[in-house]
Amino acid sequence: MMKAVVFDVGECLVDETREYNGWADWLGVPRHTFSAVFGAVIARGLDYRETFQVFSPGFDLLMEREKRVKAGRPEYFGEADLYPDVRPALRALQAAGLWVGIAGNQTARAGGILRSLNLPADMVATSDDWKVEKPSTDFFVAMERAAPHTASEILYVGDRLDNDIIPAHAQGFRTALIRRGPWGTIQQYDPRADTVATMRIMSLAELPEKIVEFNSAVH
Repeated sequence: MMKAVVFDVGECLVDETREYNGWADWLGVPRHTFSAVFGAVIARGLDYRETFQVFSPGFDLLMEREKRVKAGRPEYFGEADLYPDVRPALRALQAAGLWVGIAGNQTARAGGILRSLNLPADMVATSDDWKVEKPSTDFFVAMERAAPHTASEILYVGDRLDNDIIPAHAQGFRTALIRRGPWGTIQQYDPRADTVATMRIMSLAELPEKIVEFNSAVH
């Protein structure tokens, strides 16, 4: 039975429009042009960071993040960037007795912002905290260690097949693929999802009922 739910961050809990618009502005390119190239890179199955190389060959993301901080233009997200279904869904899951976690590929700064939002969650962790990034197996090993349940009792919710759903499934987690954001939209028809996604959702609001149905079926 599912006893815990852990959420990815970007395009699962947080709408990243502000972040990528910020990078387009930093690079000095039109936002719609950046978005178009970003989508093309994802559709080709490449690392999203290749987008920056198109506009600035040799671009170092870590270095540029530091430059933005020093320039007073750090990456930022806040309450307004949360998808509207986030707080209600997390509260409903906790009320149903499920352990709720948040774990994604995020910087220490982003982790601090997440914690400051006081979301209804029992754990907030980032790749910076664990010193390992998805889709590495070690990320999901760390996630299981941090939770009070085994992988087969944990549902990992994410928008990406390559970074979230496939590696989580490989480690024995249940998985929910949410269709939103660039990856969720572009990868929605990928046939691999049929074998690795325990469930597909359009909104986090669907989770409480779907988990009840799943647990009833396996009980």
